[in-house]
Amino acid sequence: MTIDPPVDPRVGTVGLDAAGLVALADIGTVQERTVLTGTASILDIFVLVPGLHLQQKAPCLNAGEHPACGALTSGYVFRVENPATVFYLQRVGRTGHLTHVEVQKVKEPTTWYGSLFSTLLPGQEKSILPITAYLLAVSWGIGVLILLALTGDWWGLIMCGSLMSARFINFVIIRERSRPGWAGADEGEEKGDLLILLSQDRWVRMKGKVNDLKAVTSGQWLRREHAVESWFTAIATVTVYLVAALAGNVEQFGKIILLCLFIGSAGLLALANTTTKQLHMHGCVLSVVGEPKSYGRRKYLTDELIAETGRDDWAVGMGMTPISQDTKNPRPGTAVIT
Repeated sequence: MTIDPPVDPRVGTVGLDAAGLVALADIGTVQERTVLTGTASILDIFVLVPGLHLQQKAPCLNAGEHPACGALTSGYVFRVENPATVFYLQRVGRTGHLTHVEVQKVKEPTTWYGSLFSTLLPGQEKSILPITAYLLAVSWGIGVLILLALTGDWWGLIMCGSLMSARFINFVIIRERSRPGWAGADEGEEKGDLLILLSQDRWVRMKGKVNDLKAVTSGQWLRREHAVESWFTAIATVTVYLVAALAGNVEQFGKIILLCLFIGSAGLLALANTTTKQLHMHGCVLSVVGEPKSYGRRKYLTDELIAETGRDDWAVGMGMTPISQDTKNPRPGTAVIT
């Protein structure tokens, strides 16, 4: 005597034996989510999207760019070393425009539900649309697990469980790698003002306390993996490829469900990323202030900032203006050019 499953999984014949290959699609939604939140959430294990095995490569989203940065208050010129911050600035910057970005400390939660929110959704922007889209992606994954169980598709459950285990491994490693590290000496309550020159003539002015600016521009975001961490990352990656190889064992209805899971979760996570306007990084949050201001020439921007700050040594160091007799505290040498 056999017991029929609660849901009838019989569907028409459609060739979906290679449905598992969708999980290997090179989509950067997971990496982008990791950058915007600055870490990973335990709820990520239910968000099963194509490209989830690439999460540890999130620092590569800045395309190798480390833009020149000048301190308008001191004249020092250096580079933005944090790849997550660079990616965010690339995202909000516009060609021929100056974008203003403010850096602030994240306020500690004062209520139990605030603490619960910070625990389950660390680095999550508190806006309705990105939160809703992300939680829908989580619910989508849980719903698929329930549906596969109701249809009695155990191979489908094994596939989802394997992907969830890969997600869990990446979650643990990202949380460990993203712990704040070196960011220079403590500067107290001193205020900072930075001008950052991105590629494609995108200019960003970043303000905040010097300690906060150093936390998001200097040092590392994700430290290098230890040997054991790299082993587990390899296991998680191979697991995703095994899922793609064994997906042919899933029932026909289960393959359709998995395709809907991959496509739907990717769409919802992409929506959450698109509607997220802030970057959380090492206990700080970066956000755009006002509208970008257009300049017909970069010289106009340079002259305006020199007049405002009363010094041009930062402009000389960044190669934005030639050295002159009036240059205050000139620092001769090779200019930093992006």
